[in-house]
Amino acid sequence: MTVVPVTSADLDAAEISWFSALCSDDYAYLGVPDGALRSSWAHCRDIVLEAEKQGFRNILCPSSYQVGQDTLSFVAGCAPLTSKINMLAAVRCGEMQPIMLARTIATLDHMLEGRLTINVISSDFPGEKAESAFRYRRSREVVEILRQAWTRDEVSYQGEVYRFDRVPTDPARPYQQNGGPLLYFGGYSPDALELCGQHCDVYLMWPEPKDQIAERMKAVHAVAERYGRTLDYGLRVHMIVRDTEAEARDYAEHLVSKLDDEYGRLIRERAHDSGSLGVSHQARARELADQFGYVEPHLWTGIGRARSGCGAALVGSTDQVLSEIEAYRKMGIRAFIFSGYPHIDECISFGTRVLPELKTCSLPEVYGRVPADVPATPLGNGERR
Repeated sequence: MTVVPVTSADLDAAEISWFSALCSDDYAYLGVPDGALRSSWAHCRDIVLEAEKQGFRNILCPSSYQVGQDTLSFVAGCAPLTSKINMLAAVRCGEMQPIMLARTIATLDHMLEGRLTINVISSDFPGEKAESAFRYRRSREVVEILRQAWTRDEVSYQGEVYRFDRVPTDPARPYQQNGGPLLYFGGYSPDALELCGQHCDVYLMWPEPKDQIAERMKAVHAVAERYGRTLDYGLRVHMIVRDTEAEARDYAEHLVSKLDDEYGRLIRERAHDSGSLGVSHQARARELADQFGYVEPHLWTGIGRARSGCGAALVGSTDQVLSEIEAYRKMGIRAFIFSGYPHIDECISFGTRVLPELKTCSLPEVYGRVPADVPATPLGNGERR
């Protein structure tokens, strides 16, 4: 029995994703910059290609104004280089005029032939400091306009931020049908839960003790239920898996062995989400951890000493990590986004030790969004007008 009703209740698989470090977030020693692991096009591309080779079904491409790659440009560059893996593109709502964003996403979706998913982001723009409530209102309007662009003949919208009257949607029709690309969303505030519960498909969470994750799921489900909806749930967490628990714990200590905590604080604070409610919950988990940084037997919070956002890792042997994943899956989690340092090495470690033991899926395929043939859209096989 899952913690709350989920959309994919009968699914006996999970979407297992990796992470491409577009935002200056790859290290051999946490908090020690290494030029060979910079967020260059070549390095981030190689993470994606290795993840596809290992059999991951999706890859998160984050968005942040740090030295690295622009997300949508990066996804476009990866489209012709990949053939199986989905791309989870983080989109900060409001950066682009929403109808043009709808067309950009539709173009990428056709380039990827339906292998595109969207992570809706609501944090500040560079140089901007906006109230949280306004940012989520702006995101709500963007999402509602995207939905119109992907499912209707015209966009007509009267909002606080955006107003459009009868704009034709032919240029914005995506490859995916029945609603367009899936929307993944993470956020902890009441405004965030309201937006996700009404409009999004997968609610993403950062690692906390399981009882707190369960409470998070219940909170967002209560909102979705008001709209007559269910969601699927996802967990974003780092991974350290070795043949034995002792080896995994040793590597965790190795990873932070050269970390200067003051520099770690600077790394955390430079991120655009550093003041969010979700980040404060990650800090709280570190406070509750034992002297070795473990807040649960296999959940290690040491990552958060030098990282904003997702700040904990599952640490253990192959069997222990498999048991943890299964426990989360029984709670109702259907999407996992894993990562590790360095990202290519840990992708191989997880891909060879754990991934072959997991039954995986692509959620856009589970949802029936990906057509069997090129769709009858203006960018596909539709009538040219």
